[in-house]
Amino acid sequence: MQGDTLFELRGVKKRFGDIKALDGISFLVERGEIFGLIGPNGAGKTTTIRTILGIILPDSGEILIKGKKFSRDMVDMFGYLPEERGLYRKMKIKDLLIFFGRSKGVYGKDLIDKIYYWLEKMDLLDYKSKKVEELSKGMQQKIQFIITIINDPEIIILDEPFSGLDPINRDLFKDTILELNKEGKTIVYSTHNLEEAEKLSNSICLINKGKVVLKGKLSEIKEKYGKNSIVLECDGEINFLKEYDFFMDIDIYKNYAEFTLKKGINSEEILKILLDRKIKIKKFQVVEPSLRKIFISTVKPGA
Repeated sequence: MQGDTLFELRGVKKRFGDIKALDGISFLVERGEIFGLIGPNGAGKTTTIRTILGIILPDSGEILIKGKKFSRDMVDMFGYLPEERGLYRKMKIKDLLIFFGRSKGVYGKDLIDKIYYWLEKMDLLDYKSKKVEELSKGMQQKIQFIITIINDPEIIILDEPFSGLDPINRDLFKDTILELNKEGKTIVYSTHNLEEAEKLSNSICLINKGKVVLKGKLSEIKEKYGKNSIVLECDGEINFLKEYDFFMDIDIYKNYAEFTLKKGINSEEILKILLDRKIKIKKFQVVEPSLRKIFISTVKPGA
């Protein structure tokens, strides 16, 4: 049930020598939500995940799981897909899954049933007797995903789960994440892809240079920024729009543009300019700002 805090970070800090990896990270994750930990490469996403799991100990701050301080006996609540994938390359797939399943406390018929179910779901059943080294990187990633969820964990943490996947397998991972969430699993995943996070997440924490830039329910964040963004698609060059001082920011791709209007500027003024220039408009839509736009407008002053 959403609305129930499952775990929380409070003022978590971590240094590696002179590098301040985490600078007072605080956020909470509610039971049953899909939570996106978002930020550019090097922002501190992986370090944050490793502190949640107790792999790295923070220098200061608290990590609370169901209101209690994190302890080693809570590890089995989590399924973890690391960014740096690692499998025993000489092992056969079925043997590998049995080994990891047993190490996570799953045995007998229950384990075998789960292995066959997930191999079939991931379109890997025909490869069960193959060695890991005979599989493509994408296939190996699917095996690692099966290992992550083989013990039916309550909280699934995925570090850059879509990295390196082709479009078909990205969709497979996305659909599987949504199914697991529908079953009641809490999903936390990291990504640097803002468009992806916007489509998948209920809540987000956007970090940059080890600090929280933005956090909360995605719907509330977007509502706060209001509907002052426009998506424009048309026939003909529209680069001339850059000549006008109407925009907080503008991205133009020949005959497609996204822009955010300054306060006091009405969208009808832009529409009139386009019509006066006899531009054939295919799409002119006032929308909520994208997560990418929000991120840029948030970090730009202090970047």
